[in-house]
Order: sequence, then structure tokens, then C-alpha cells
Amino acid sequence: MKHYSLLFCLSAVILLCSCNKQNQYFLPEKVNELRAPAYPLVTIDPYTSAWSFTDRLNEDNVRHWTGKPHPLVGALRVDGKVYRFMGVEETPMTAIVPTAGAQKWPASYTEKQPAAGWINPDFNDASWDKGLAAFGTPGMPNLSTEWNSKDIWVRRTFDLSQDYMDEAVILEYSHDDIFELYINGVEVVKTDYSWNNNVLKELTTDVKATLKPGKNVIAAHCHNRVGGGFVDFGLFVKNKVGDVFSTPAAQKSVNVLPTQTFYTFECGPVQLDLIFTAPLLMDDLQLMSTPVNYLSYQVKPLDGKAHDVQIYVDATPLWAMNNPGQEVDMTTGVSEPSKVAYAKVGTVEQPVLQKKGDDVRIDWGYFYLAGEKKPATDVSMGDYHGMKELFANKGSLAGAAQTGGTEKVVAFTEDLGKVSSSADGFMMIGYDDLYAIQYFKDNRMAYWKQNGKVDMMQALDKANKSYADVMNRCRQFDNQLMNDAEAAGNKEYAELCALAYRQAIAAHKLVEDKEGNLLFLSKENFSNGSIGTVDVTYPSAPMFLIYNPDLLKGMLNPIFYYSESGQWNKPFAAHDVGTYPLANGQTYGGDMPVEESGNMLILTTAIAMREGNADYAKKHWEVLTTWANYLLKEGLDPENQLCTDDFAGHFAHNTNLSIKAIMGIAGYGKLAAMLGDQVTADKYMAAAKDMAQKWITMADDGDHYRLTFDQPGTWSQKYNMVWDKLLGFNIFPKEVADTEIAYYLTKQNKYGLPLDIRKTYTKSDWIIWTACLTDNMDEFAQLIAPVYKYANETTTRMPLSDWHETTDGKSVGFRARSVVGGYYMKMLEKQMNK
Repeated sequence: MKHYSLLFCLSAVILLCSCNKQNQYFLPEKVNELRAPAYPLVTIDPYTSAWSFTDRLNEDNVRHWTGKPHPLVGALRVDGKVYRFMGVEETPMTAIVPTAGAQKWPASYTEKQPAAGWINPDFNDASWDKGLAAFGTPGMPNLSTEWNSKDIWVRRTFDLSQDYMDEAVILEYSHDDIFELYINGVEVVKTDYSWNNNVLKELTTDVKATLKPGKNVIAAHCHNRVGGGFVDFGLFVKNKVGDVFSTPAAQKSVNVLPTQTFYTFECGPVQLDLIFTAPLLMDDLQLMSTPVNYLSYQVKPLDGKAHDVQIYVDATPLWAMNNPGQEVDMTTGVSEPSKVAYAKVGTVEQPVLQKKGDDVRIDWGYFYLAGEKKPATDVSMGDYHGMKELFANKGSLAGAAQTGGTEKVVAFTEDLGKVSSSADGFMMIGYDDLYAIQYFKDNRMAYWKQNGKVDMMQALDKANKSYADVMNRCRQFDNQLMNDAEAAGNKEYAELCALAYRQAIAAHKLVEDKEGNLLFLSKENFSNGSIGTVDVTYPSAPMFLIYNPDLLKGMLNPIFYYSESGQWNKPFAAHDVGTYPLANGQTYGGDMPVEESGNMLILTTAIAMREGNADYAKKHWEVLTTWANYLLKEGLDPENQLCTDDFAGHFAHNTNLSIKAIMGIAGYGKLAAMLGDQVTADKYMAAAKDMAQKWITMADDGDHYRLTFDQPGTWSQKYNMVWDKLLGFNIFPKEVADTEIAYYLTKQNKYGLPLDIRKTYTKSDWIIWTACLTDNMDEFAQLIAPVYKYANETTTRMPLSDWHETTDGKSVGFRARSVVGGYYMKMLEKQMNK
């Protein structure tokens, strides 16, 4: 869905306060025409990150970035008729055979090719191993049986007491990577190379016909091509319950700006405008890290008549669960003295910092739904359907405590009264994680808590009181960012930057160590769940270099500490400091010696250039020297090793990795000069220049430069060369970049420039870096346009994936990663050249 009407979008307004004073509107001053792969709604950190994966806010569940439902249902009642503007009503499901989150189910399995007929119910699997689900590699959710080979075959036998021909039966399955599944010998699932969790698929009549009283078998095979592996599945039946909010509101527009997402709806005779605001303003770390977002609403008549209007928003306890079925506590209250009404949800278990991994959601701490306590507002908890029926019938939640039922929600309502001109209000969504990160065995609170001096009630109180000011600041920031991005690139580039902003920040958690050093720790979303990964920091860095270099220092600090404390004693930089949220030391299986050392040196140099001094580098000079010397020895012609594009595999003589080493050595020379050590500066800069000249000869392939030094007829993006221009080294002749750009323009596909000759897939962050090699804005636009087309047209609906196919625009892997901060490279170039 595009923006149906520019007029509607520009009329999406929010009032400054929720009282009955004179109206003052917030207008979105920019319109983003991009149809996003997913729309950011609530973006706080890697655990509290909710998106709309569809064009219309009311055609699917609101979802966590992993794809798991984080339901928010919203409805507007106008003159007694209810219009659903957000989410969908979930039909409750009852487990027939549960998944591992609820029961560690037993199965037979083998990691050797089985005999023919293994999918059939009568197959004899007595010789197979026995184990409990889930099956997978270490770190996978609900893991009971480790599986570390390439293939696993699983047979799950279960008894039924009835048939299910008259029921809606749902298969839920999770897999990583290539997966096939059969029910009583009938194929139900057959995937390509992908990894998905909690996929729901309704069984066809022919499959249901095989489900008979007595013995039944689900048989599955999973092939793990690379990285993590995982298998889990179960069967459920849908309960027969009708929707209460059956009439959808007509969505008229959606508009994504850096900190805000605007929606406009028609709800019969009134217009409803929504704004989801995440105040991620990097010049105010207290505000940026406070785990509270706003949902603002305004209604106004479309027919000039007065209408009786009430608004309703509810959330399920899934916001505080890793998997469905965990037992939760729910309470409501009113904070003093600010009179903020809230509902609070958390698991009974409260396993603080006890889970780690990639496809994992938080199940400790507390989710909050809150709003200012007024006669017209209410925050309550009750039955999933009963609460909706109360609102539909009465327009209020009076009697919510008596709704009973087993599935609960927390809900906010406001009676906006008789609306003749306009009415407005806002509510808050927040999450208190209690402790956020374990940092080398020390549990650390989030930055906003100020080591326990600030609690969640105070945070909600402040957010409530500062609403108008924060909304103004976000509007002003968004407007300035869009202007700056368009001036640096073009309108398409600015719209990509707007989409990337919240995603990049919310993939981090901000804390301090016990000495007060800032730690801005990334989660490597949907790649392996690592925390503080250097080659994730590296591509994300441009955005943080623009808006607050201290945050980039917060990304580098853990890696410096890891080496300087003696816990990492190799002569090159570590890859990561653990698996999120446990930062206790590298857990990734392979080192990236040249990659990570080059990244650390380049980014430390960039910080110095942005700040105008090398004080930060001076603090870490000894380890920087070790890494620079490693690059002097090993960097020109790298041996067989991984680089940041590790999904493409190991390979030697990587020309782009060599450029990174050269940039790192030049950066060390630049830093030495800034610290007044000209002898050292001259030595390392001369070495970098000599290596660059050798590189040109070794990589030359006529009208372009090679992928590897030893393979003529190959090519690759040389995105690392962008730092030669940005940091003012100028050690590669300009003709090298010009030659590459001219060649790249002949290699583009519909959805972008491939990463290199080996595959047609690409990395969108690297394309934007590559585009910055040219000073010709027409060439820049030619390289950016297919990336915009990918984001605008991809059929893979999820938070922006940085790894996609250039032929069909589908995601290959990764989602919601911070690396999209790299889209800001063109803006950084303009800043550096001021």
C-alpha cells in the first residue's frame, strides 16, 4: 500500500495535551512514500521491539521483530459502532500435541539417512535414538537435545481420542534451515533454504482425514546448511469463538519518519489519526534509553456533526513471555503522586538474565500499559474476549474484573465524549527489564535507571509530564534529519534513512559498567544472537558518528576491555563479547583477525576525526598498536579466513579485506599524528601507501579490480575504500574508485548490485557505502535506486533485511539488524567534508 492521499497524510495530527484546552496540532512535515517491508511501532531495545508486518495496521497481529505475535488490538467506538484500527482478534487455540515451549515432547531421531518409508506411521524406528524436543544447536530456544550434524530426522508418535474433520487444525512449526514435514505420511511442509519460527499452517482436509483415534505420527527432516539448526512442531485446534471487533477501520495512509510512524483511518463518520513515537534522541541518553514509547490518538468528525467516541487498546501477556504458555502475574495500579494508571504484566518465574540466544524474547521484568488517570480514562485487566465485549457494548471497562476466562489482556480506554471539532489523547507502552545485561559476570541495570536511582514509576511519571515537549522535539528532529538526508543524497535516500533510524538504535541496549563507562551493546539479530559484534558495529557506525560518537565508543568499549583485561589475549581484536544478553566473552566459533582489527582501528580513527582529538585512542594505545602491527604483518594478502560477509564462507586473498587492513594501518598513522608522534605517523602512513600501490598491481583486472588477488575475471564491491575519502587518507588514486564505479554500473540487477561475482545476493548497507565512492550524484542515485526499489517492493515482510536477492528482492536472511545505520554513510560523508 502506498500513501493513499497526501492530503490525508499531512492531516495526520496530534494534539499537544490530552485535556480540554485549545487544540494545538503536531503535523508531520515530511511524507515518506516508501512502502516499508515492516512498520516500526514500539521500538525500545532488542526485546521490546514491535512492528506491523503488513501494509494495513489492522490486517495482522502486531509482531515482535522475530515474527512472534506481540498483540496490540485497537478499536474506536463511534456512536455505538466499533471499528478495529489495529491488530486482529486471535481465535484461541488448544494444543492437541504441544510444542516444546509447553512440553518437552519425546521423539525418535537419527542423524543418519534412514531407510525408505521413514515418513509412514508403520515405519519401525526402534533403532533410532530417543530424545526430547526441541532439537537444535546450542543456544536455540527450549533446547533439550543437541543436534550438531548437517541432518536430523525426527518421528513424533502420539495418540488421539477423536478425529478432527470438523475442526480447524493448525500445525505450528519452527525450523533452521531446509525443512520437510509429514503427517501420517502426507507431505505438509517443504521449505527452501530459510529459517522460520512458530509458523502457523492450517491443515487441509486430506491431511486432517489421516488424523484418527489411536496412533499417529509426525515425521520431519531438517538439513542445516550453515550456522544454527533447529526443529520443533506441534498441532493445535482453533476454538470456535467469533470476533467482537469485526468491522475494520479504513486505513488511508501510513508515514514513517525517523522517530514516529503516523497512521490515518476513517472510522465511519470520523477520522482517527495515530502516532507511534519512540523518543530515540541520541543527544539525550536518559530520554533515549528510557523504556517508554507513546501511542497518541486524535479524532475529528468528517461530516461536521458531533459524535460520541471512545477508544480502546489492549495487549496480551505475550509481551512479557519468551513462549506462549508461561504463567504470568498481572496487576493494575496508580502511581503516586503523578496519578498515572498502569497495568503491569510479568512471568511468575522471573528468570532474570537466564536466557540467551537469537530467536529469544524477554520473559523477565514487566510490561506496562499506562495512561494519565482521569475520569474519562481506565486501565484494567480481564478476559481476552470479555474485555472487548464490554467495550463494544458499553464503551467502557466497568465490570472488567468479572469477565472471567482463561486468556487475559490488559487494556486502556478513554471516553473522548461528544466530539464536534476534535479530541485527542495518548497512552504509554513500556518495559522494565530489572537487569538488562550481564557484563563479564556483573549484572547491569539499563542506563536510564542510574544504578537504581530511577524506577519505572518515576519513568512513567516523567514521560507523562514531558509528553508535549518530547513530541515537539521528535517532530523537529525528524524534520531536520529528513532535510539533511535529502540534501546529502536525494528523496529516496532520505526515506531509506527514515526507515533505518529506529531499527538501528533499538537493536542495542545502553548500560554502564561499574566504573561508569558507557556500553552500547548490539544484538546480532537473526544472524546468531551475538552481543557487541565488531563487524555489526562497523557497518552501523555512520549513524552514530553523526549523532553521538559517545554511543560508538560504547560499542567499542567492550572489545577494548576484553583485550586490555587479559581475558582475550590474541594479537587481533575479538569478534564479539558473548551471546545476548550475556557479555562474558566471545562465543562465536570463528575469529576474524583482519576484519575486526581493521574495524576497531578505522572506527577509533573516525571518532577522533569527528571529535577533533585522539583522546579516546590514547586511552587504548597499547592494544591499538598490537592490532596495527598485526595488520602490517598479515593484512596485505589475507590468508584463508572469515570477514564480515561470513555467510559467503572462508576465502583467502580477499582484496576488499586487504583494503580494510590498509585503512586500519593508515588510521593508526593518522591517530599517531594527532597525538604528536610524527615518527610513528610517518612510518605507518608510508606503509599504508606502499601497501595500496601493491594492492593496485595485485588486484588489477583491466576495467575493474578482482574479488581475490589470485582469481582473474572476478569482481567484488570495494566498500571498505570509502574511508580513504572520508578520513582524508587519499592513499588510493581517485581513478581506482572511478574504475570500480563504472564497472559496478554494468553489473546491477533489478534490486541492486550483487555483493560480488559468486552470488546474485547483496548487502544493502554495503551498496550505500559503495555508492559513496563516487562524487557524481547521478551515479550515486543509480546505485541507490534499486535498494529503494527492494525496500519498496520486497515480498519478504519483516523489519528491513540487509541481505537480499538482487533478482527477486526477497530476503536471504537477517532482519531488524543495526547494520542499517550504515545507510547514513552519505550523510556522514557530507558532515566530514564540512
